[in-house]
Amino acid sequence: MFTDDSATTWYMVLLSVLSMGLALSTLGLVYRWGQRVPHRVPLLGGRSIPARPVVLVALIGGSLLVAVCLYLLLNSMFHVVDRGWVGIGRDEPAHPVPGWEVLRYYAPLVAWGPLVIAVAVDYGRRTLRRSPNPPPLIKRFASGTGPEMTPTS
Repeated sequence: MFTDDSATTWYMVLLSVLSMGLALSTLGLVYRWGQRVPHRVPLLGGRSIPARPVVLVALIGGSLLVAVCLYLLLNSMFHVVDRGWVGIGRDEPAHPVPGWEVLRYYAPLVAWGPLVIAVAVDYGRRTLRRSPNPPPLIKRFASGTGPEMTPTS
């Protein structure tokens, strides 16, 4: 059905669209439109977005990014896996290790995972505090029935 070239082209387009969509959804953790569906969206406009699933998905995504970067770093240092499935083409030839002229463009991507985790934690801190149904621990402290905080000498 697909030739090798067309499958490679579709793979690259899909990968580009997916990465751009994930990057733009990360912006929703920072901007106001990440807390409430815009009014121009039919049927859902104006509804608030539940914070717990958003924070959970962002933390899982950031953790996966950190894990992938750690795997690539450790594999390049210790050569745990010498050659793996490339996923593009049948017999993809082995490529030389890219030099600094290529890696300098990809090095900032290592910070994406930790930054997503930091932004997700901040989003959770901002939105879960204002949620109408706070977690039970926050309810106890807010009502004054939680454990007393006594200064230690």
